[in-house]
Amino acid sequence: MSISDKDILFLGDSVREAARVEIMPRFRNLSDADVSEKTSATDLVTQADVLAEHRITAALKERFPSALVVGEEAYDADRSVVPGLADAELAFVIDPVDGTFNFAAGLPVFGTMLAVTVRGETVAGIIHDPVLGDTVTAIKGAGAFLTRQDGQSSRLKVAEPAALNQMVGGISWGHMDDPDRSRICANLAKIRMTFAFNCSAYEYWMAASGKLHFIGHAKLMPWDHLAGVLAHQEAGGHTAKFDGTPYRPGETTGGIISAPDRDSWQLIRREIIGI
Repeated sequence: MSISDKDILFLGDSVREAARVEIMPRFRNLSDADVSEKTSATDLVTQADVLAEHRITAALKERFPSALVVGEEAYDADRSVVPGLADAELAFVIDPVDGTFNFAAGLPVFGTMLAVTVRGETVAGIIHDPVLGDTVTAIKGAGAFLTRQDGQSSRLKVAEPAALNQMVGGISWGHMDDPDRSRICANLAKIRMTFAFNCSAYEYWMAASGKLHFIGHAKLMPWDHLAGVLAHQEAGGHTAKFDGTPYRPGETTGGIISAPDRDSWQLIRREIIGI
């Protein structure tokens, strides 16, 4: 099944509507009852996550009634949906508020991510910034573009390769255990500057637009990565798992690195990840 240009516009509108109606009215306006812990004090869910996912899911089901819809929050109720991404004729993967800890803390570094997969291949991705109103849209084979709230659009391009000590980037080591955690944190001293946004939406946008040379993650859930990986690749970058294989919909194990090209990827894998 293919996705049309009109479908892509519909997906972008659905994400922006959820941000306008469900997310932004709750930003810096959450009560204690609106925030719950999932697995830890840093793994949170808010009313904005739940209601935004419900709104986007309803819109998708109305337009694509036979499609598989995988939402981060709904996953807790039915974990069989993620393996289903490998074979689904058409599927949508939603992260309603990526960076929920930041959102709950009142930090404007969060986003909404939506990916489209067809028979185990990511064919489109959307990353929306509810605060600024900017949207990254990636379509397989057609590039990645940033559209500002005022309608201005520009094509994204990853950073030029650089020497290790001139690189700016970050590895999401907070989800790692020792000895990997300590080793990678120490190795990050080799680069010029390191960032940790605790938000895949922002990290992939920064990498795809050339603001960061590399990013890396150890926690591989599809709503955190499918849209971002496609955007980075369509912006000219190289993304692969720590073992060198491509990241596929439905995979949840192993780490991932995004870098400007394969040589840069290998450099980060060797010098920063240390494998």
